[in-house]
Amino acid sequence: MADILVYALHYEGAFNKNSLGAVSEGARLAAEAGGECHAVVVGGSDLTDELCATLGRYGAAKVFRAEAPEGLAQPVIDVMAKVMDDNGHRYALFGGGLLGFEIGAGLAARLNAGVTMEVTGVNVVGGELQAERPILGDSSISTSKYKDRGIIIGRLNAFEIRGDGAGDAVVESVQVELSPWSTRAKMVQRGEQRGADVDIEGADILVAGGRGLGKAEGFELCDELAKAFGGNAAVAATRAVVDAGWYPYAAQIGQTGKTVSPKLYLAAGISGAIQHKVGMQSSENIVAINKDANAPIFEFSDLGIVGDLNKILPKLAEAVKAKKGS
Repeated sequence: MADILVYALHYEGAFNKNSLGAVSEGARLAAEAGGECHAVVVGGSDLTDELCATLGRYGAAKVFRAEAPEGLAQPVIDVMAKVMDDNGHRYALFGGGLLGFEIGAGLAARLNAGVTMEVTGVNVVGGELQAERPILGDSSISTSKYKDRGIIIGRLNAFEIRGDGAGDAVVESVQVELSPWSTRAKMVQRGEQRGADVDIEGADILVAGGRGLGKAEGFELCDELAKAFGGNAAVAATRAVVDAGWYPYAAQIGQTGKTVSPKLYLAAGISGAIQHKVGMQSSENIVAINKDANAPIFEFSDLGIVGDLNKILPKLAEAVKAKKGS
């Protein structure tokens, strides 16, 4: 069948933005392949008919709803495997994120299906889906084809949200017997890493942090410097640290994040990989701080500082405050 099944993650009565992008992409692909886009949602009493039906606005014709622990991979794998087997779905599509990677990999193993992660584009060729993912430091594109079933997991923000669906989706409840191992893990606390809306695209000054910060707490240095600049200054991040959970997705810059062009772009601990460069190279002034003198970012920076950012950023914040106070 040409129908495509999309996993829709939800939290506190709202669907995850990457999931909505995946539903929109699934609807586009299913239409080209002559089928329908279906969504699967997992949770409890918070999954009302009204909430599930809203996925129709993004292109889902039907929503399969199952009662099971949400936010854990194994129960979702049980649900999706049953829905795909019972309804003949050949492809499953995920919007990205760590949970999507875990569910997609487990589902591929369960169904003996092919799987492609970090996908940035999907095409319909001869009625079948082909997934594209960057390789070799994003310098080339690899195309995946599937002999039988295919599991496609997008990069974060890879799929555009299009709320142009015809109306509410049909909601169908499904009963799934969870595997014994699927109930061993318990959710202790859950939260979303999407963060508040961060207007990095409109900022005049951006202090961006990368892996060189060492840990999530390292972003406190970036926050302090941004506060010192005041006005229209903000903190941004690379995809690597966002994927690691150090900073919200809304602040991600790069090929699969946002494109910015501030008056000043200060890069702290960022190597300067090509996928990050494409998101910030139009900045008026680029200042890079990195302990590696051979870091690629120095090749396109206006000013490069080789040294320990843990020492440089606090002193820079003090200097900015002193200058503004004079």
